[in-house]
Amino acid sequence: MSIENLQKRINELEEENQILKNKRNEADKFYQELKELEPYQAEMIKLQKYIERTGKKLIILFEGRDAAGKGTLIGTISQYMNPKHYRIVALGKPTQEHKTQWYFQRYVNHLPSGGEIIMFDRSWYNRAMVEPVFGFCTQEEHETFMQDVIGFERSLVKHDTVLIKLYLSVNKSVQSERFEKRRTDPLRSWKLSEIDLQAQGYWNDFSKMKYKMLEQTNHPDGAWHVVRSNNKHLARIESMKLILNHFDYEDRDHSLSFQEENSILIPINDELAMMRKTRSDLFS
Repeated sequence: MSIENLQKRINELEEENQILKNKRNEADKFYQELKELEPYQAEMIKLQKYIERTGKKLIILFEGRDAAGKGTLIGTISQYMNPKHYRIVALGKPTQEHKTQWYFQRYVNHLPSGGEIIMFDRSWYNRAMVEPVFGFCTQEEHETFMQDVIGFERSLVKHDTVLIKLYLSVNKSVQSERFEKRRTDPLRSWKLSEIDLQAQGYWNDFSKMKYKMLEQTNHPDGAWHVVRSNNKHLARIESMKLILNHFDYEDRDHSLSFQEENSILIPINDELAMMRKTRSDLFS
């Protein structure tokens, strides 16, 4: 082998070695994150047993832009829970029959019985953001929803349902990166829809509707909790802390930190103030 070819082969081996090192580092990071999640997932199992034993009803709404991490978060929360006592609800496009019904009717059919946890992967708040942005509802239908939703949620809480509303907030650049991964990764390509492809172009429209939704539908019986989800791992831990902190369940592991991180879990007024300050052009 000539010196030139030998050097070329050495360079190739060095590149391959660096790729292997990078993959090893990624695997180590992934494993470490899994280990950090497990104690909180164990607490979620305790919470589920508590809800089952006491007959409580829990609804968790997961809202946010496409690729904000809703599915990942739901999967993490429910990974080790007893599937007999929780359900994940991700409703598709409404049928013609649904369109003739009271808007909340198809969601009511999935509400929990005593001892159940229901997780909505998108919820009735489709009518607050997605539907008006893409023209899937009329302006009148949107305004009617905004007038009715607080009363609907207050009725749920009055009938002994705990309602937790999470909004996962992701930056535009991070959303773009995640869309690109969906496009190029055959294991994720099924997640990429036509709506996803249009989402970046409608970024400002979604921002306006997000602001209106958070401002007008935040209330004591149904407060919004904004979760920064650029870092999915931290978003998962902080979301579980928030859910667990809603309950005084037995056998809580006090060696864990349940202190919520305000850089990830953003107070609603702070989020609205930040949007007004940084995106004043949206509200002129």
